[in-house]
Amino acid sequence: MESLKIEDYMDHRAIFFNGSESVVEAVERLLESNTTGAVVINNDKKVIGFLSEQDCIKSMLSSSYHSGELSKNVSDVMKKDVLTKKPYESILELAVEMSGTKPKNYPVVDDNEQLVGTINRTKVLKALDMHFHSIYEHGHHFI
Repeated sequence: MESLKIEDYMDHRAIFFNGSESVVEAVERLLESNTTGAVVINNDKKVIGFLSEQDCIKSMLSSSYHSGELSKNVSDVMKKDVLTKKPYESILELAVEMSGTKPKNYPVVDDNEQLVGTINRTKVLKALDMHFHSIYEHGHHFI
């Protein structure tokens, strides 16, 4: 199981923002891409934040109470403290982290801290499912 690496299951074509987009624009892109959140990067492709559906909902609700707040940008509402993963890290270790209260989505960065993809709970679950199916097919049975 340790041989299962993040890079084998991550999304190599991650949705990302640069932070200057309006929340309304960001919501439209999230809905179009059917994703629950996206990484925010700077000009050097380094992760500076993460925008989740939850962040967007809070911002849109707030704007309904305070007119004019619809002009907020992604950088105003994104989470700035973002946990990242490396492509060569173990899926098993990530699965253990995700079984707790950690994020549902992680940006994957190379050793220069530049964005190379994302991994989410669905991808981790798929990796675990494929691994356990291969064990079962090789004659090992679970009780």
